Amino acid sequence: MLEGLYTAAAGMAAQQQRMDALSNDVANVNTAGYKRVRVGFHDLIYQRTAGGVSTGAGAAAVQLGRGSAQGSLQTTDEPLDLAVIGDGYFQVRRAGSGQTALTRNGSFQLNANGQLTTSEGDSLVPPITVPKGIDPSQIAIASDGTLTAAGRRLGQIQLVTVPAPTGLAAAGNGYYTVTAASGGVRRTTTATLDQGMLESSNVDLADAMVDMMDAQRSYSMASKAIHMQDQMMEIANGVKQ
Repeated sequence: MLEGLYTAAAGMAAQQQRMDALSNDVANVNTAGYKRVRVGFHDLIYQRTAGGVSTGAGAAAVQLGRGSAQGSLQTTDEPLDLAVIGDGYFQVRRAGSGQTALTRNGSFQLNANGQLTTSEGDSLVPPITVPKGIDPSQIAIASDGTLTAAGRRLGQIQLVTVPAPTGLAAAGNGYYTVTAASGGVRRTTTATLDQGMLESSNVDLADAMVDMMDAQRSYSMASKAIHMQDQMMEIANGVKQ
């Protein structure tokens, strides 16, 4: 009987992890460049009883990375808003820690020193500085990331990628960090930029809500299974007495 309790408890834990991932997706449905979390399940260890019957220990949730589908493009007409088309990321240096991170959120601005930064204040890698006297509306950004203003070349935004994007670790605020599973950063030539636009989250809100209801019902069923197992144990204990 205890095996039934453990199996149902494992199912509840798996559905809770699934619900947490879906809740995070829904919370970031309006975050530019956000990629939805992909969650799967795998069987826990099987044991063979004395009668030759194999019994499982339930299932566990496992994160399969993030969906790489392109989010829809929103026109903002802001000269420093950039949407990444294809497999690529902006590489930035975090202002607080100095660590390097990747993001697809292309909402940029100029800081007091004329440096191109994210809305979080993190600078691009390599950094790009706009000379004083140049208004952002004068800046043109080509599909290859080249910045020009008044016929003057200001620099180039370099898009990067990794061998296995699903292995990137989420660092909050739409940032990702490189891991051993993702492989090292390398420059990409397949991705392009679109000025005056932002890439929306690729979370489908309707699908996410349906999946949340499914996870909630599965959690409830596993909870009822534990309740039934508890009642069966109570009956068994009563018979023994």
